[in-house]
Amino acid sequence: MHGPPLVAWLLVVLGTATGAYCLFRTRLGCPGTGPEERRVARAEALMGMGMAAMAVPVSVLDPPRWAAAAFGLVFGAAAVRALLLARHDAHHLHHAVGAGAMVYMAVAMAEAGAVGGGAHAGHTPAGTPATTGLLLAYFAIYVLAAGVRLVSAPATVTAAGTASAGGAVPVAHAPELASACRVSMAIGMFAMLLTL
Repeated sequence: MHGPPLVAWLLVVLGTATGAYCLFRTRLGCPGTGPEERRVARAEALMGMGMAAMAVPVSVLDPPRWAAAAFGLVFGAAAVRALLLARHDAHHLHHAVGAGAMVYMAVAMAEAGAVGGGAHAGHTPAGTPATTGLLLAYFAIYVLAAGVRLVSAPATVTAAGTASAGGAVPVAHAPELASACRVSMAIGMFAMLLTL
């Protein structure tokens, strides 16, 4: 990724933190968390960790030439899988768009020389303006819509970790926290697209 190093490092931290939280959600076995929720959490963990890896500044780690192809293959497969799962749950369409955006950024960065092209490469715009603009618009709208839903959602978990109905709910499994992670990853995706 090219762009200001501070932004890149913030994206690395954001991607790593959200990816780690999503992995945490797959391991805990929260009551009421079924296989579909764990599948979604795994897809989100892949996206977070992939964003973190892609955001590492090339001045620190100059990835090998095959890195763009590896990103493209991994996230291409994730996009196809999400499209297949979208027949049963429309939320997977968002995962497909996110994975497709990762493929697009890997290809665009490889073409611009930012991936595997040396620490001084990547100073020219990458990708096509129309595609980048469409993806930027999608993630901006997603962040705004999901943010409004998140802010207007009723509080269901207290600071002590109990639900308002009286049942115990671990704070780490609060639906609002998972939604906040999705919003933060969409913000990260938006920021990464701006660096193209």
